[in-house]
Order: sequence, then C-alpha cells, then structure tokens
Amino acid sequence: MIGYVLSLLMGVAAGVAYGLVQIRSPAPPLIALVGLLGMVVGEQMINTARHHLAPASAPIAQTDDARPDPNGLVAGQMPKRIDGAARSP
Repeated sequence: MIGYVLSLLMGVAAGVAYGLVQIRSPAPPLIALVGLLGMVVGEQMINTARHHLAPASAPIAQTDDARPDPNGLVAGQMPKRIDGAARSP
C-alpha cells in the first residue's frame, strides 16, 4: 500500500514540476488512462472470481508427527548410542 501512495505522490510532484515549467507531460491522454484502469479492474475481477469459485481445500489432518517426541529429540538431532560411546564423524 505504501508503494501506491508513494507512486501517487511522486506523480503529483512530477505534475507540479511540469506545470511550473509550463510544458505538457509526456503522459498519455486521459482516455488511455481510463482504458488502463479498466484493464486492471477486469484482471482483478477474474482473480476474485477464481478465488471465490475455487473449491475449498480440505483441512490438513494432524498426524502423529505433530506430537512431541518422548525421547526429547530435536529435528535434525541424531539419537544417542545405547552403549554411550561417542560417534566419530
């Protein structure tokens, strides 16, 4: 959202600068900008329709992996050897 506001403010600043120098901006005429706005609105309508008409996804089932490990292992940690000997890399 900040990007849109910043873009609008920079556009206004450029318009003021062109107005002070009394030259026409190279921006397309208003009719072309309205057409571009229509294209953006149409694209958003399609995306919104796809989002609302898409089938709802099934809820994710909780598996046994979601429970804490009774041995207190952390992901990626190797289990200790039963005989207590240290592992060599």
